[in-house]
Amino acid sequence: MPTETSRLDQLQKIIVDSLEDDKAERIVALDLAGRASFADRMVIATGLADRQIAAMATHLEDKLHEAGLKRIQMEGASGSDWLLIDAGDIVIHLFKPDAREQYGLERMWSADLDEPVATPESAPPG
Repeated sequence: MPTETSRLDQLQKIIVDSLEDDKAERIVALDLAGRASFADRMVIATGLADRQIAAMATHLEDKLHEAGLKRIQMEGASGSDWLLIDAGDIVIHLFKPDAREQYGLERMWSADLDEPVATPESAPPG
């Protein structure tokens, strides 16, 4: 099990780093182990425009392929308010701000119990 967890940690880091590089906002990583049957981790992030969300998805797909994941599925098209990337044990949701608030996945999956990923926008000053 430790090998599986470290692999998930590695993939989650690749995902979060890629999203940070693409200036995603409000990146949250949730541990779903024991709470969901479809995945062990979930990463949620916000993009401000269609083009930004499409670029984030493309970069994630490329980086996950480089990390050895061959079966990555995407749902939601260009111009959509929500794009889902299924990377097996990790699911990534890319939202526009209004859609993220509407669907409230953090509330649904008890994000308040998990640690948000510190980003430059959310880091305390100083």
